[in-house]
Amino acid sequence: MSQFIHIGFGNIVNMDKIIAVVSPDSAPVKRLVQKARETGNAVDATQGRRTKAVLVMENSQLILSALLPETIAARAQLPQDTQPSAEEEKQDES
Repeated sequence: MSQFIHIGFGNIVNMDKIIAVVSPDSAPVKRLVQKARETGNAVDATQGRRTKAVLVMENSQLILSALLPETIAARAQLPQDTQPSAEEEKQDES
């Protein structure tokens, strides 16, 4: 069964399909994001906030998240039943 991980603001992704979680600060990642936006392969899950992590998926799509890569990686290592609820996330992101 697929496991899902919260990436902020009530958005979840299939953890099995994630190849990498990277910081968007380097020039190569910025170019990657720009190309994905142009081709329609970018999914913006930041809710208008600053992008702090880029998730590279198996199908060449990029998912932009407002959570830090370290936060997403930590959530990926937690058992599914101990991940924060949507209400706890809203308090953390405010």
